[in-house]
Amino acid sequence: MFKNIYNWIDERLDITPIWRDVADHEVPEHVNPAHHFSAFVYCFGGLTFFITVIQILSGMFLTMYYVPDIINAYASVEYLQTKVAFGQIVRGMHHWGASLVIVMMFLHTMRVFFTGSYKAPREMNWVVGMLIFFVMLGLGLTGYLLPWDNKAYFATKVTLEIANSMPVLGPILKELMQGGTIVGAETLTRFFALHVFFLPAVLLILLVGHFIMIRRQGISGPL
Repeated sequence: MFKNIYNWIDERLDITPIWRDVADHEVPEHVNPAHHFSAFVYCFGGLTFFITVIQILSGMFLTMYYVPDIINAYASVEYLQTKVAFGQIVRGMHHWGASLVIVMMFLHTMRVFFTGSYKAPREMNWVVGMLIFFVMLGLGLTGYLLPWDNKAYFATKVTLEIANSMPVLGPILKELMQGGTIVGAETLTRFFALHVFFLPAVLLILLVGHFIMIRRQGISGPL
């Protein structure tokens, strides 16, 4: 049945060349762990993307139960953890995945740096990769406040004070993130909007650009 459906779609959209172009793309020998054990370090980027996909899927599940207001936020997280089937597991995956994706991105960045993969003609991809890193940090920062417990509240206050210490733009940035004079309802709403809508949209655009450049320029060779 699935073959018939695929053939019907393929006759009209000619999708076979598209996925064959991806599937048949030759992987350089120096990044194949079957030939070189050291090639494992070239897997950090793929592992980072895999964890990012898990973060997106688990985040979509969490948004079905999370209530982004200061009255119900903590209660909705508690309900998710105690009443929803597999809720504690999914939230645990999202929670620990947020830290793991940063670790993997750091390792990937170090691999790119120490193998000289940021050099010509891949300078633009290095810049895009660093922007992805900062967006990931922003996602971790904005997501930290969402449970609305004491740890999240005071950690956010510290973060906002750090932003406020920045010369010239500090006070403006703090007020923009805080949404008022105190960490409250507007802060939670803004962090939720950034975490669920704005930053993921920027991340998606950057990832598409990152992958297109990797596809066109190829994977850099060893030093």
